[in-house]
Amino acid sequence: MISNSSGCLGCRLKAVSLQPDTPKCSQPSAFSLQPNQPESKGFTLIELSVVVFLIGLMLLIAVPKVRNTMLNDGLETTVNHLSGTARELRSDAVRNQVDYILHLDIDNSLIWTHSADMTPEAKDEMKKRAFKLSGEVKITDICLSEKEKITDGEALIMFSRKDYMHPAVVHLAQKDQRFTLVFEPFLSSVRTYDKYIDFQSIFYFAEK
Repeated sequence: MISNSSGCLGCRLKAVSLQPDTPKCSQPSAFSLQPNQPESKGFTLIELSVVVFLIGLMLLIAVPKVRNTMLNDGLETTVNHLSGTARELRSDAVRNQVDYILHLDIDNSLIWTHSADMTPEAKDEMKKRAFKLSGEVKITDICLSEKEKITDGEALIMFSRKDYMHPAVVHLAQKDQRFTLVFEPFLSSVRTYDKYIDFQSIFYFAEK
């Protein structure tokens, strides 16, 4: 009996030894790093501080420029509107053989026009569609002659069907900026200056 047990045990050991060796796959630890896999990391406080500083610096430079551009656009828009309106009124007056009137409402910052043959109802309708000065642009005064300076209420500039207009100097302002528009009787375009020039100076030198 003993010899038989020993023989069986020997067969089992021999069978085990004849089995091929198979590599064992070790499971990676949950805390081990995978090879060739970059380690992910977030931004440091110093990096975030630098980014915030650069954004603030760019805003500090850009905001004043944008603001100045908007202010200049408001003033330029008014100047272009007045210049274009003057050309149109002079042309329409000659073509239609009727006088046209340019209204400048200083108190309400409005610009509107009408022809001399319009009915009161039509004039009221034109006033409702008046051009409103943008932003902080204001009409500071209007000089219709050397001694006639209008600083409030309304001023009227006539464009005659005989191809001339009443001489006038219109002064615009926006904060510390000043602009002068000169309406000359026999010129088709309006002269503009980016500063304040009085009526006497303009027409005195024009006569010279």
